[in-house]
Amino acid sequence: MNPAPVFPDAVYTIWWIGLIVTLVVFVPLAVYYLHRTWRAARSIQLYAADALQAAAGIVGNTQHIPALDATIAVAGEMLEVAGEVVNKLDTTATVLAQRAE
Repeated sequence: MNPAPVFPDAVYTIWWIGLIVTLVVFVPLAVYYLHRTWRAARSIQLYAADALQAAAGIVGNTQHIPALDATIAVAGEMLEVAGEVVNKLDTTATVLAQRAE
């Protein structure tokens, strides 16, 4: 059996250069991009919390809208009743005017 190396020394040299470049360039670059992504996610989380607080304020300010809808319905009924009262008062005024003649 021949103890000669399977790969030439140039292959090992290229391999080590690749490992060093990976450790020196790509790992810090990956850490930088991961940190940048984490900061963006944190910023989004803070904006979402602010949006939730604003939405709670909107809900608080618009909670009386159903009561306004009920008020509009009652006002419509009052308008109908007022129209009937006007008709009855016109009839009463007509009858009193005829009696006064």
